[in-house]
Amino acid sequence: MVTSIPLRDGRSVPAIGFGVYKVDDAEAETAVGTALDSGYRHVDTAEMYGNERGVGKAIRASRLDRDDVFVTTKVWNSNQGRDATLRAFDASLDRLGLDAVDLYLIHWPAAANDRYVETWRTLVELRESGRARSVGVSNFQVPHLERIIAETGEVPAVNQVERHPWLPQRELIAFHEQHDIVTEAWSPLGRGRLMDEPVLAGIAATHGVSVAQVLVRWNVQQSVVVLPKSVTPSRIASNIDVDGFALTDDELAAIAGLESGDRTGSHPDSVS
Repeated sequence: MVTSIPLRDGRSVPAIGFGVYKVDDAEAETAVGTALDSGYRHVDTAEMYGNERGVGKAIRASRLDRDDVFVTTKVWNSNQGRDATLRAFDASLDRLGLDAVDLYLIHWPAAANDRYVETWRTLVELRESGRARSVGVSNFQVPHLERIIAETGEVPAVNQVERHPWLPQRELIAFHEQHDIVTEAWSPLGRGRLMDEPVLAGIAATHGVSVAQVLVRWNVQQSVVVLPKSVTPSRIASNIDVDGFALTDDELAAIAGLESGDRTGSHPDSVS
């Protein structure tokens, strides 16, 4: 059984979610359907991904109770600012075919535009309305977090960031722990580039699992929500099947030694 991680607002989030970045709308319906059939109960999409309709269709087709599926989406940079965010949120709900989302995130701080504080206040409004049950941010660094907390008094429930053994985000996670912010990991498999890492391959062989399973387990074992992505049914199923083994202290230390600071995606300061 996949565990859930408590959020500071009293709700909880499934520890393993299904990511749909770069999955087109038609394919998303099939992939999310497969994920839900495989036991996922957390789907992570975004306005920018262009597949909210497919995600919503898959959730309805699954016939699962709405409260049994945790749905996240995000406001894109060009829609930051109060009025634009409210319009973007309504449009996301319409595409998803939902009355509310479980988690709504600011996709990037886009600090050069200087609208993320106003946008954060708007997300808090949406949470208070009940249409966004929890709210948080994505790709925020410590200065961005410090600013929104200082200027609004509101702490995000979640910060979703790139995280894998090359980029474990130690300092950021320490800040999260101090402020009771849950860390979510996107690109947990390093966009496939970690599959040939010898240290990880050796650990996977020891446990009789895949490198992807090791990477998912590495996050879950550290109370980090992890969002693996695949459109291959066998991999979708195996990525959530990580309860049958645990990484040892020595294995965790070996994985820690892989830290290089390398990113597979954009640095937050470069996105506007």
